Amino acid sequence: MSLRQLFVVVVIFAPTVLAGPSATRKDKVVTSYYGVKVADPYRWLEHANSPQVKKWIAAQNVYTDKVLSSYPEGKPMAKRVAQLALTSTSRFEPELVAGKLFFMQETPPQPQPMLMAENWPDGKPEVLVNPNKSGVAITGYWPSPDGDYVVYGTAKGGNEATTLRVLKVAAGKTLPAEMPNAGGGTSPQGVVWDADGKGFLYVRLPASGLQFNAMLYHHRLGTAASADRPAFGRGFSPVAEYWFANSADGRNAAITVHYGDGNPDYVYLRTAKGWKQVLGPAANVRAAFEGSVGASWENDRLLVISYQNAPRGKLLSVTARGTHALVPQGKWAMHDVAGIKGGFLINEVAGPDWRVVQYDANGKFVRVVPLPKNGIGIDAIAAETDSDIAMITYSGWKIPLRWARYDSRGGVLKTVFEVKPAADYSKLRTYRLNATSKDGTKIPVTVIAVQGTKPDGQRPAILYGYGGYGITIPPHFMGPYLAWLENGGVFASANIRGGGEYGEGWHEAGMLGKKQNDLDDFYAAAQSLIANHWTNRAHLGILGGSNGGLLMGASLTQHPREYRAVVSFVGIYDMLRSELFPNGRYNVSEYGTVTKKNDFEWLYAYSPLQHVKPGMPYPAVLLETGVNDPRVAPWQSRKFAAALQAATSSGRPILLLTRMNEGHGVTASFSQRVGNTAAALGFFAHQLGLNINPRLAAASSKR
Repeated sequence: MSLRQLFVVVVIFAPTVLAGPSATRKDKVVTSYYGVKVADPYRWLEHANSPQVKKWIAAQNVYTDKVLSSYPEGKPMAKRVAQLALTSTSRFEPELVAGKLFFMQETPPQPQPMLMAENWPDGKPEVLVNPNKSGVAITGYWPSPDGDYVVYGTAKGGNEATTLRVLKVAAGKTLPAEMPNAGGGTSPQGVVWDADGKGFLYVRLPASGLQFNAMLYHHRLGTAASADRPAFGRGFSPVAEYWFANSADGRNAAITVHYGDGNPDYVYLRTAKGWKQVLGPAANVRAAFEGSVGASWENDRLLVISYQNAPRGKLLSVTARGTHALVPQGKWAMHDVAGIKGGFLINEVAGPDWRVVQYDANGKFVRVVPLPKNGIGIDAIAAETDSDIAMITYSGWKIPLRWARYDSRGGVLKTVFEVKPAADYSKLRTYRLNATSKDGTKIPVTVIAVQGTKPDGQRPAILYGYGGYGITIPPHFMGPYLAWLENGGVFASANIRGGGEYGEGWHEAGMLGKKQNDLDDFYAAAQSLIANHWTNRAHLGILGGSNGGLLMGASLTQHPREYRAVVSFVGIYDMLRSELFPNGRYNVSEYGTVTKKNDFEWLYAYSPLQHVKPGMPYPAVLLETGVNDPRVAPWQSRKFAAALQAATSSGRPILLLTRMNEGHGVTASFSQRVGNTAAALGFFAHQLGLNINPRLAAASSKR
């Protein structure tokens, strides 16, 4: 290539550059860790209530808005995203109790989902709680064993601080008692009902507002919340987290608890003499982990998935009298279990592939449920042990959410509800790549593109990853991301280590001192897109959030020249001070702690903030955070943005968008979710050179 040709290419792809905010103040702050001196010049940005910090946030928001507003791709992309988000009514989080199907329902552009119920299997849905009338979000719900009552949690402003209320279902009336400080964010909320359905245990944090030392309190229906007393968890770890399971008839109940997000569970059963521990951490049960339900009642026994000497999981039958193996480890990893009449269903995963398998009560294989074979992920299984009929909900890259009624007697599956999309997704195609990580491990990468999209080596491409806590990233409906694909863009998802796509062994291979495996896996996935001619460095963007935000930060600091643009939501970037924020202490068992020398060494080795280098040509970056985030400190994004802005030599923008009435995104409203997606895709479109089809842009502008 001649110098003239090179200059032309640079001009074509040169970004719009606007004057940024004033240079961020640097303080001389140094902390010594085991003889290693670490500068922290932006520590002052940790103080959210400081007038100087508030002024700095406002200036950053003005700059970010100015830059994003200058992108010609922004408006048509935002309009198309908004149009695609207007699907028909959606339902999720189903639960079958006493012949009633409870679920959440959202009708765009309704701000928040409503709590619904209908008689199973052919009833008419009725609204139980509409949070949109009071400006809150429903954070969870727990029906009583007889279905007569339902406890539901609410929070507002994105902070997830939960208040519980009790609804009498038939009367449609909420009882007077309200239970504040009922978990949320750092300590998960939860409820387990008494056998008689007249009271329940619930998670409660100290009234002081501290995010530690959650215990279970008991509430009796018809009494004031002030009369509630602690009943379980006294003396447990300050970072104890709980998960609960009632049997269908309410006679049996289980509590699982782990001490920090990366640790396995203790399992307790309710007996006539109180709660009895039946399994300890050695069993490696992880029923309480977000994204999976690794335990369920089947008549009088608790079915739990154990990873002890079984990295892909084995199923145990547990009673107060003893434990025995029911289903051994197989080639697929066990993810969820649900008891049905005469047996149970196990939700299994192998990388990006999912299936549901039926077993009889003795653990004998019956059949694989006849779901679509490729490109779908299982969202939930709702079942009762006295019913042959279960509800299985799933979606896929081009399949909107579907609810299918499964008759376990004959193996018949019938779709009874599905979301109607706002456009045609039938022309989406998927392609499977196998990236090779640094240590030789094969990493599955799924590429999604519109039929006819050719891998010409320079497609604008977005690569997504997460890799943490054993959380799986299943195929999910592309929804508003069609706005990217229909204009010739490519989207890819990498199932890297740290997640649970191949079981707990896959998770353990990417946590604590092995966290670098996640980063190497993601880099390998990016290189596989280039090697297979889907894109190149000039057109490759990466996307992640939360733990995936940590992945973004480490990816761009370890390989700054490999990516053209980065979008990171609510990410963790300063691993040396992360545990000082309440939820950071809960994460020690996943990441490690700077209070131990060995842990410090691996944390310091990849912590993004400490590896920002002056004069490095960093890619364009959009960081997003919410001021009310209880899970990841918003100052993480502030410090990282300041460091990148001061260091970069590329001339590409480093943007920080701080949402003033949002948190981690768990309770975000419909408009907030649409706005975040539109901002990300508009940013990527401009930075990666996506050519907006004039016909599509014109069509969206008319709507």
